[in-house]
Amino acid sequence: MNVLRVIATGWLMHLKMLSRSWFNGLLGVIWPMFFSTSAFLMYGAGAPRRLAAIAVGASMIGIWAAASTSGAGAMQHQRREGTLELLAAAPTPFAATLAPVTLAMSTVGLYSMAATVIWARLLFGIPLTVGRPAGFIGGVVVTVISVGMFGFLLSVSVVRFRSAWALGNVLEFPLWLICGFMIPLSLLPAWVRPISWILGPTWGVRAVHEAASGAMPWGAMGMALALSAAYGVLGVWVSGRMLHSARANATLALS
Repeated sequence: MNVLRVIATGWLMHLKMLSRSWFNGLLGVIWPMFFSTSAFLMYGAGAPRRLAAIAVGASMIGIWAAASTSGAGAMQHQRREGTLELLAAAPTPFAATLAPVTLAMSTVGLYSMAATVIWARLLFGIPLTVGRPAGFIGGVVVTVISVGMFGFLLSVSVVRFRSAWALGNVLEFPLWLICGFMIPLSLLPAWVRPISWILGPTWGVRAVHEAASGAMPWGAMGMALALSAAYGVLGVWVSGRMLHSARANATLALS
């Protein structure tokens, strides 16, 4: 219960800080509109149902974009601010202090999703009808969790790299393509599909699409949650190994 309280408190604190960041605010406003406008112009001659699916996919990109680059550089940010050593020395498990950072980043992406849907309706006249509202909301929540936990695993895996944020930036575009945000997985090469199956956001986006079309999203939601739990367990193990190595070699600050 104490760990859950730390995660909840850290999530709320980082969410407040991110909401006051001009960089994240500007990026959150421009990025989803850029993606959605490009997508709607590309698929402008498509059927209304296809355009609605594109609107959902473009809105999901906002959630992923909010957590990919920033998540990879989360520990670098703590190191730059001089708080990484304090987090490592705290009696609270190190993973419990870091996971809320990436969860808050993916939560900020919810604004990007709402902005994309509103932008699609007002500018392009694309209505978004949801067949299963409860499943749609659940799918969005599951997607936020899966993106946040994947960002957590990414952040602890690349902490030893000084330019970890650049690695997250490189992974941003390939992963939302592989996860099927905008392009159906059936159109991708066969060797790419097994990679997409081990990525939680793939199943989260599938659940959102299925709920929007009226299908049952519970199986995809279950897979996304299972993969999120696996990311969390693996991230805890990696963070423990990283912290042990940093203490043994006195390399936590990379100085």
